[in-house]
Amino acid sequence: MTVLVTGGAGYIGSHTVLALAQAGESVVVIDNLSTGFSSALPEGVPLFIGDAGDENLVEGVIAAHNVTSIIHFAGSVVVPDSMRDPLAYYRNNTMTTRNLLNAAVKCHINKFIFSSTAAVYGNPEQMPVSETAPTRPLSPYGFSKLMSEIMLHDVATAYGMSYVVLRYFNVAGADPQARIGLQTVGATHLLKIAVEAATGQRAKIDVFGTDYPTPDGSCIRDFIHVSDLAQAHLSALEYLKQGGASVTLNCGYGRGYSVLETIEAVRRASGRNFVVQIAPRRPGDIVTMIADTTRIGATLDWKPQYDNLGTIAAHALAWEEKLLAERGATDQQAVSA
Repeated sequence: MTVLVTGGAGYIGSHTVLALAQAGESVVVIDNLSTGFSSALPEGVPLFIGDAGDENLVEGVIAAHNVTSIIHFAGSVVVPDSMRDPLAYYRNNTMTTRNLLNAAVKCHINKFIFSSTAAVYGNPEQMPVSETAPTRPLSPYGFSKLMSEIMLHDVATAYGMSYVVLRYFNVAGADPQARIGLQTVGATHLLKIAVEAATGQRAKIDVFGTDYPTPDGSCIRDFIHVSDLAQAHLSALEYLKQGGASVTLNCGYGRGYSVLETIEAVRRASGRNFVVQIAPRRPGDIVTMIADTTRIGATLDWKPQYDNLGTIAAHALAWEEKLLAERGATDQQAVSA
């Protein structure tokens, strides 16, 4: 009775693996470590370094570890990159999911949780956006995730699989105890960039567009703490174990903050100022995205613990400062050697 987590050494995946392990679940991870880190995994969790789309690898892991459910994180997530290289996103997101589902079907896996995104909605006509809103992605990233959702629905219908699709809004923060966090070099998450600027690792932070139809002209996002999101995956797994029907759920708090408000929250948390530069709009960026959380509240036994932008910023900053301190200690050792 083991859970296979693909991309489990990545940012959201590692927080979910930690939560699963703490809850007493047996976990095994497949990750190619392109953006993940083996050090982010709890001690004793088996890691298989490879591609989640490698059916032979997946089938072997399922058989060897008595896997009964899959949580699928592995994929590419940077919207501007998907605009520049769409085929890479259709390969890494859509085709990988197709191969993983094929392996799951052959191995009779009947519980599947999929890491999706609010980017499938595009620019919604109504806000907050519900799961029944039209899906009109503005980027290959959004389309690659939507295609995967459609495949999962069709596979589940054909083969008796139950699934939960979790559509993430903007994931941010780090483990409250600073055990793990976002450490990918060149990460494009707004909070990550802001705390890097606050800790002197960046000369400035760019704000892409301040002429949007919002109160301060910058885009608005619904931020969700990564540890709360990890707990949502645990709740989704329990829901499927209890025989829950397949469902698609928004993962957010139902509250929006602008880019400029978010930067100000990092300034307050750090007590430091840093340069903010206004830049042109980016293709594929969505103006406002706020989750309607009615369905997840009614479906899962899930209560957010960190629903506060200041808390999210403080945890992201604490993790960044820990990374800096560790890097400094390593550099000092290298100099001493």
